[in-house]
Amino acid sequence: MRKLLNTLYVIQEEAYLSLDGEEIVVLRDGKVILRHPLCNLESVVCFSYPGCSPALMAKCCEHNVALNFLNPYGKFLAHVSGEIKGNVFLRRAQYRMFDDPEKCLETAKITISAKLANCRLIMMRGFRDHGRSECAETAEILKKNMESLAEVSDIDSLRGKEGESARMYFMAFDKLISNGEFSFSGRTKRPPLDEVNALLSFMYTMLRIEVVSALETVGLDPYSGFMHTLRAGRPSLALDMVEELRGIVERFVLNIVNMKILSKDDFLKKEGGSIMMADDVKRKLLAVWREKLKQTFHHDVLKEK
Repeated sequence: MRKLLNTLYVIQEEAYLSLDGEEIVVLRDGKVILRHPLCNLESVVCFSYPGCSPALMAKCCEHNVALNFLNPYGKFLAHVSGEIKGNVFLRRAQYRMFDDPEKCLETAKITISAKLANCRLIMMRGFRDHGRSECAETAEILKKNMESLAEVSDIDSLRGKEGESARMYFMAFDKLISNGEFSFSGRTKRPPLDEVNALLSFMYTMLRIEVVSALETVGLDPYSGFMHTLRAGRPSLALDMVEELRGIVERFVLNIVNMKILSKDDFLKKEGGSIMMADDVKRKLLAVWREKLKQTFHHDVLKEK
């Protein structure tokens, strides 16, 4: 079983990270505001512009601590990792699988089928909780799209099915929001144009970071995927896996909104209509996310927690 350790989130924009012995040190205006031992960290997520010292980068690589840089708005900038871990034969099998179009399509079908199944469960739960007929109708459409995946013969057609399903799903997503303070009129990404989209984009990025770190830990190449096209700097395999796991983020965001953990006043609207979160809001959100990641369950197939 992969041992899950802590993630350190550095929210303050002016923070600079450095190394002191075996500790990570966070400084602001030359003053130490936090010390934390590296030995119980799995990853560091830094939202600041000043960055960190080369010594700390080297130490994180040595101890296999993933170091991720985002801008203060939550947009992913860079990821620092050390030498490749794990079994070379595992990666060799991964690359051979990538070179086989039939296996790529088969794997991508499984991923998208799981994604649609999770989206359908969210819609069905929304119908039970809120009695919205639109949720039941969307769940039925998603079920039919899942069943039709068996007939898909190429990866482009599969992407088309996935895109159509995502469009229908997000058309009904607003019906899952019971907090009248928030609304959702459709998925907008760069930039997010409402509070729910801002939460979704931010948490998708957090999930992507977790998945990249997990893939590197077991020795898989996160940049060689089966559905997302290859592009320099794009972790295609991680993005493939995130597709199946998006439902976790979406349920998380719905809980945040519907349980009124955040209010509309916690968000700032910039020129051009983009929405952003203040540092204290990110801190509150990440605290709840960290508790979410600490939950354990028993895997029925692997017989592990």
